[in-house]
Amino acid sequence: MSTLRLVIGLGNPGAEYLRHRHNAGFWFIDSLALSTGARFTREARLHGEAARITLAGQDVRLFKPMTFMNESGRAVQAALAYWKIAPEECLVAHDDLDLAPGTARLKFDGGHGGQNGLRDIIGQLGHGRFHRLRIGIGHPGQRDAVTPWVLGRPNRADEDAILDAIARSLQVLPLVVAGEFNEAMKRLHTVENPDPG
Repeated sequence: MSTLRLVIGLGNPGAEYLRHRHNAGFWFIDSLALSTGARFTREARLHGEAARITLAGQDVRLFKPMTFMNESGRAVQAALAYWKIAPEECLVAHDDLDLAPGTARLKFDGGHGGQNGLRDIIGQLGHGRFHRLRIGIGHPGQRDAVTPWVLGRPNRADEDAILDAIARSLQVLPLVVAGEFNEAMKRLHTVENPDPG
C-alpha cells in the first residue's frame, strides 16, 4: 500500500463560514498545521492554500481549496497535477452527515454520499480512488433542513464532539501517512480501547 503524500481539507473560504459544520475538513487540516507549526501560503495557480510538513518521516503537503465546496475538484486536480501526486496518495478530510458528531471514519474509494465537495472531486477525477477522513456532523433529521444544518454552527456539545474526533484522527494520521491504513482504521474506529492487561 502506498504512503500518503497529500492531505486535503474541504470547506468554504471566508470568515463567515469558519465555524460551520461544512468546514469540518478545514478544522481538521488547520489543527494538523497548528500541531506541526506549519503555515499556509496562498497558491493562486492551484486555487488554494498549501503548506508542507514532515510526518512519520515523510514529506507531506497540506492543501485547502479556496474555491467554494461545490468546486473543490478544480483545485484538487490542479494540486495533484502540479505536485505529480496520484489520487491514491491523497487523503481528503470532509464533513459527513451520516456520522454522529464525535465519530470519524477512514475509508478508501467509494461514492460521494451527497457531499458536494466529494461529488465535484470525483467528477473531475472520473473516479473515487482516494482516501477519505469522514468527520461526523450528524443529520438534522429532515432532508429539507440539510442545507441550513451544514451551513450553520454546531451547538457547544456537538462542536466539542467534532473537535474530539478530529484530535483522535490526528493521533492516527502518522499511521495513515506511513501506509498502515488498516492499523489506523482499527485504532480510530475503536473509540473504547480497553486495556487487556
